[in-house]
Amino acid sequence: MNFEEWVAKPLLADFGIKIPRGHVADNAACVKKQFQGPSVIKAQVPTGARGKAGGIKFASDASEAFEMAKNILAMSIDGHQVSRVLVEPHIDIRQELYVAILNDRTYRCPILLFSSSGGIDIEDTATNGIHSMASVHVNILEGLTLEMALSVLQGTILAKRHHHEVANNLVSLYQAYRSLDAELLEVNPLVISQDDEIIALDCKFTLDDSALKRQDWLSQQGSLDPLTELESEAQQAGLRLIEMDGNVGILANGAGLTMTTMDAVMHYGGQAANFLEIGGDAYTKAEKALIILLKHPHIKSLLVNFCGAFARTDVMTRGVVKAWKSLCPEIPIFFSIHGTGEEEAIDLVRDELGLDPFDSMDEAVLAAIEAARRGGEA
Repeated sequence: MNFEEWVAKPLLADFGIKIPRGHVADNAACVKKQFQGPSVIKAQVPTGARGKAGGIKFASDASEAFEMAKNILAMSIDGHQVSRVLVEPHIDIRQELYVAILNDRTYRCPILLFSSSGGIDIEDTATNGIHSMASVHVNILEGLTLEMALSVLQGTILAKRHHHEVANNLVSLYQAYRSLDAELLEVNPLVISQDDEIIALDCKFTLDDSALKRQDWLSQQGSLDPLTELESEAQQAGLRLIEMDGNVGILANGAGLTMTTMDAVMHYGGQAANFLEIGGDAYTKAEKALIILLKHPHIKSLLVNFCGAFARTDVMTRGVVKAWKSLCPEIPIFFSIHGTGEEEAIDLVRDELGLDPFDSMDEAVLAAIEAARRGGEA
């Protein structure tokens, strides 16, 4: 779950990170009425690149603030309609920094990223010489120490006199990351003002969906991404679908197996068309899941990967086979079936569809990718 800046930034203040004073408004008249001097007016949407989209503007007087707020509130940024703006006093900046903490799946631990050149073009500047991104992996049992934070700052163009205070802010950010169950906590920019204050001017916060119940008080303020038509249909059916741009459709049971299957497709050079898992009580909804998935416009092949422990693979397979025979899709389908009920499931696929499931997931993945490359020919 993502959070808009006006919600995310005060969370940093709770951990001792300085933020600007500001107010949120849902109409331009309110912005004009509360104008107190040169201000920055920022669209509040749970996505990045607001500056490049024109969603962040500087206003020098009340009339200018009114016009800018009116224009920003009429915008849609990355599929999100702007319904409120955050108005903050303009700050004279000496230097912009970039800092983020996120989950590193490869190393299975958090990673701290830091650049002494933050701001709107961080993706570009991070690849250039002295502005390269410094990083350190964090042992989750030990946490981020001040010494580790200071080591990240070595070799950057950050002035030595700021190292200790910036390092303290990095430690505080990590504490917030852990306490808030974040997947991502990014401050861009973390600035050094002309008065040598360290201030977080923005914050991007993504909460781990698995922690929604533990962070119930916080999840009430989160922003859900807009759903596609297929995603909405799946949600109404009690299924979680994430629509993607690839051409290999995937149907698997359990989020872990689904993500593993997606990773395997990518590893072998293919592109997944979706995330759709039917774990838990949803394993009885294989038929409905397949009906929804086959509406995806880009799918050229379908990969079914079932591995059952408590859930029976023959029950899931029966739903897929029934739907497949009813819909008669023109794309090829490939099965990998293992676990509880696999013999019955394999016999069902052979008898009803005349197909042999593959002995391994990798073989099924490769076959599905190759079929998709040929435009849906088996």
